[in-house]
Amino acid sequence: MAKKQNRANKAAVQSTELNKLPVPGQNDTEFSAEQAADVFNNQANNNAQKNRQ
Repeated sequence: MAKKQNRANKAAVQSTELNKLPVPGQNDTEFSAEQAADVFNNQANNNAQKNRQ
């Protein structure tokens, strides 16, 4: 008589969200000072143009 297995198979384990390997950069919240300066300057320019109208 064969034993019933109560364990998950390899495919079920690998497809479980908590068992997946992290993707590099997926949760990366860091940004460079250069990027921040560009955004700041673009916002300042947009605000200046809106004020002129």
